[in-house]
Amino acid sequence: MVTPRRPHLARFQAFDLLATLLAVVDHQGIVLFANAALEDATGLSWRSIEGTSLLNWFADAATLRGALDGVRENRFATLRFDAQLRRPSSGESLSMHVIVTQTDRPGELIVELLPLEQQARQEREERLATQTRANKELFHNLAHEIKNPLGGIRGAAQLLQMEIDSPELHEYTQVIIHESDRLQALVDRLLAPHRYVPVVGDVNIHHVCERVRSLILAEFAHGLEVVRDYDTSIPEFRGDEERLIQAVLNIAHNAAHALVMRRERGDARIILRTRVARQITFARQRYRLALELHVIDNGPGVPESIKDRVFNPLVSCRDGGTGLGLTLAQTYVQQHHGLIELDSQPGHTDFKILIPLP
Repeated sequence: MVTPRRPHLARFQAFDLLATLLAVVDHQGIVLFANAALEDATGLSWRSIEGTSLLNWFADAATLRGALDGVRENRFATLRFDAQLRRPSSGESLSMHVIVTQTDRPGELIVELLPLEQQARQEREERLATQTRANKELFHNLAHEIKNPLGGIRGAAQLLQMEIDSPELHEYTQVIIHESDRLQALVDRLLAPHRYVPVVGDVNIHHVCERVRSLILAEFAHGLEVVRDYDTSIPEFRGDEERLIQAVLNIAHNAAHALVMRRERGDARIILRTRVARQITFARQRYRLALELHVIDNGPGVPESIKDRVFNPLVSCRDGGTGLGLTLAQTYVQQHHGLIELDSQPGHTDFKILIPLP
């Protein structure tokens, strides 16, 4: 049994497990309990927070006071509003979505504080998870609707080729066979991530980065620099190394292609950067430690027209691209309980891979 940090507030102990910033206050806004996430966000200990007025943290204290009164008087069961929160330790202003609800005791209220940036991020993650599930269903449907007819078309073309003598007509049947094989390979690539059984072992992320670096420099030998920026203290974790190599390679390969103009000038650069993130929340879970692997390039950036759809299948801004590289990369990273985020503007594109660490 875990001993509560504050035995007299043991009934609030479960709130320390939440990623949401949360305070329990009385009807005047005096903080009775602050959870661990609120301590992390403010840079203050619970001893410094509890007993102070939460109203002093808000740029517009009247709005919070009205919300507390409205919920306490049962005019509202729950009240939500957006507000500016001043970080007490630094005076920094944070945009928050605030939720006020009652507890089971009169005059005692719960105030949840959700950073608007975090809320937007959670919404993006939910859309991504929904899209991934939809993609998986789409790919399975493609297997049934495309593969069987393709096999029949290819077989008919082979039989037709055996029956005709004209070399000119053989050229047409070869086109049918070649295009059938190309479409078959495309469908197989779409289905591959969901069929393959991962080979789990100890993964050193810097072995992954070095393998990707070697492959990229072998293919793009001139005008491109691949910079190492590693935190060598990052521990090994359990995962499928080959899948992670493929995920990072797909991102770096896209970056190298986007740098075509800079490669011609000789100043193209890709940075492989590893860091440890602490007390980070993604995919609606809070992790004590997580790997941050950045693949950064100094190319033209991802076009605004596809930035929100860049992980969707068959979306590409490159001539001849299949639009599968980033889709597969995201799938492989999600299979490690992680995700990939994108930050892009002209001259700086950053694909950030987040994976929980033990």
